[in-house]
Amino acid sequence: MSPPGSLSVIIAAGGTGGHMIPAHALSEELMRRGHRVMLLSDARGLRFPGLFERAERHVLESATASGANPIAWLKAAATIWKGWAEGRRIARKAGADAVVGFGGYPSLPGLLAGISLGIPSLIHEQNAVLGRVNRQLQHRVSAIALTYADTARLKPAGRAKAKQTGNPVRREILAARDQPYEAPRGDALMRLLVVGGSQGAHILGRLVPEAVAQLPDDLRRRVRVEQQCRSEDLSATAKAYSQAGVDADCQTYMADLPQRLAAAHLVVSRAGASTMAELMAMGRPAILIPFAVATDDHQTANAAGYVAAGAGLLLPEAGATSARLAGSLLGFLKSPESLSSAAAAARALGVPDAAARLADLVEHEVRARAGPRPMRKAA
Repeated sequence: MSPPGSLSVIIAAGGTGGHMIPAHALSEELMRRGHRVMLLSDARGLRFPGLFERAERHVLESATASGANPIAWLKAAATIWKGWAEGRRIARKAGADAVVGFGGYPSLPGLLAGISLGIPSLIHEQNAVLGRVNRQLQHRVSAIALTYADTARLKPAGRAKAKQTGNPVRREILAARDQPYEAPRGDALMRLLVVGGSQGAHILGRLVPEAVAQLPDDLRRRVRVEQQCRSEDLSATAKAYSQAGVDADCQTYMADLPQRLAAAHLVVSRAGASTMAELMAMGRPAILIPFAVATDDHQTANAAGYVAAGAGLLLPEAGATSARLAGSLLGFLKSPESLSSAAAAARALGVPDAAARLADLVEHEVRARAGPRPMRKAA
């Protein structure tokens, strides 16, 4: 049994690191406060090492459908219904006080379970454009937590119950926030980190080695590259760096990404939600190449404020060539002052207490629903 005054909180998330990482950060903050946390996800949500290892974890059936095939839609609906029924059973058995959804179709059954049981239900939006599940449920939840104040696709009724909390990041990222950023000067080593989100990015595996190879010899010899690659691109990417005479460490998964980010002088990356939150929380300059076919072009929206603040550069994928990227790299690497200025601008955008703000909102919603009565114990 949980201690008096503690809560039993369901977190509904899954699918990608962009959903799972902030959900995990919230779970850690809630457990630090003495609350019980249960993760409801699909099988994909449990594949990330190091996430939710201290929380109860349950796999729910979920699905999505697109197009005009009625059979596909019926099958998806049946699968979601099964997940919803199991989610209700788990929530009732646990005496759940609240459910928090982080978007993506794997969060739908858990959120619907909470809503149908009448317990406080919140959604957190990591991106600058409200995702499809959050968009559909915005009118049915108790509160909406936002990363960006000007989140698109938020209706007036949703905006009335929205609060900007920022996007929670891992403790390892926050631990390095106060580590001074020192731009490389003279003949010092230049550390370039290349990441493409939890799934990697094919275009970066081709584009960045070509761009680095075009740098002047004196700069290229000083560059040390650490790059996250798709497994199918790993060999070709490593070979391209080797042929260019560039010291490179290419891996499909970086368990120590926070430490690598802390050591990086410049980052080349997509503009996914967690990537942007970590760049800002730690304060690192970046050249951003948003995923061109992301839903509602949300990655470009994610990058807008960062670029406008002078924290980095935006290179749209449609016009991304190795020559343009090489020019952007050269502009940064030849100017330590530009790197330092961009790092400071990025850090100023960070919200290091985002997990605490979101946990505060969860507790507030439960207390508001309970009124003046003391909060009940979780089963």
